[in-house]
Amino acid sequence: MLRSQFERVLSNAVEALPPEFREALDDLAIVVHGWPPDDLLDDLGVPPEDTLYGFYEGVPLPERSINDPYRLPDVISIYQGPLEEDFPEPAELQRQIRITLLHEIGHYFGLDEAALERLGYS
Repeated sequence: MLRSQFERVLSNAVEALPPEFREALDDLAIVVHGWPPDDLLDDLGVPPEDTLYGFYEGVPLPERSINDPYRLPDVISIYQGPLEEDFPEPAELQRQIRITLLHEIGHYFGLDEAALERLGYS
């Protein structure tokens, strides 16, 4: 899939979010990368046979304070390479892009892995 097509699928997933959630994403950048960096995989302890589909980098909303100094927007990285490799069927790829996006947005809203798993976003 071309990067532009992949980004369109991701953009559609963002647009499908309820308005109150979309509006809360003002301080969040969502970017597409080819593959997760090796140093990130190492830092997270991801085994060589596994990979990441997405990664949230920032301070979750519940941990913020109005007294915090200015900072750059948080970032959700979505990794096109592993998603396409593991989900070659277009419908499954679209479904997994949505799940990955929701998983990372969940971290932005302060949810941990256990909560995201209970919600079906793992």
